[in-house]
Amino acid sequence: MGDEFSLLSLFLQAHIVVKLVMIGLAFASLWCWAIIFYKLVAFRRIRSRIHAFEDDFWSGQSLEELYQAREEDEPDGTAAIFVAAMREWKKSHEGNRPALASLADRIDRVMSMTLAREGEQMERGLMVLASVGSAGPFIGLFGTVWGIMSSFQAIAASESTNLAVVAPGIAEALFATALGLLAAIPATIFYNKLATDVGRISGQMEGFADEFLAILSREIDERR
Repeated sequence: MGDEFSLLSLFLQAHIVVKLVMIGLAFASLWCWAIIFYKLVAFRRIRSRIHAFEDDFWSGQSLEELYQAREEDEPDGTAAIFVAAMREWKKSHEGNRPALASLADRIDRVMSMTLAREGEQMERGLMVLASVGSAGPFIGLFGTVWGIMSSFQAIAASESTNLAVVAPGIAEALFATALGLLAAIPATIFYNKLATDVGRISGQMEGFADEFLAILSREIDERR
């Protein structure tokens, strides 16, 4: 009796439709955990890089030296915003007549576009967590309903309502719901956490962009 209710036996005895639901939910759960671990590591790394860059920026180091050092790498976070702004600044000062008119607006647009791209990069994959978190229980419920229908058909065919006939089919059906919840609960929890992290990191980068724009705007006013 114990073997009949093991997880493996429940899967093997389930209807083909319920098996497909279970396999899909198991795959979705593994996919979600892969995204979760990747994002946790990636967000920790970008926070570390943001802090390191801001320490260099506010240390009094020359902006030109900092730009040369960061441009050669593949900057992200606040470093990417800084490099984009400095690149526009340098382009505007090429030639004998610097193009200072509306330079602050151009730099603001460049930094806003860079900030948007960084935000999109951080949000990549979160939609999978949101989708699994919202749809997982319903997919599991679909497998449960289908399994219960199959159980009723088996009851009708055997013309018996004995618990030994009913219980295995009901257990198989409920196993699909359990898998749906197993996939959806972590996906929902970590989606909320990672979405909050994205908002905090984006806010930190936006704050740096505002401060840097203020610095460049004062420089522009002094050169006019």
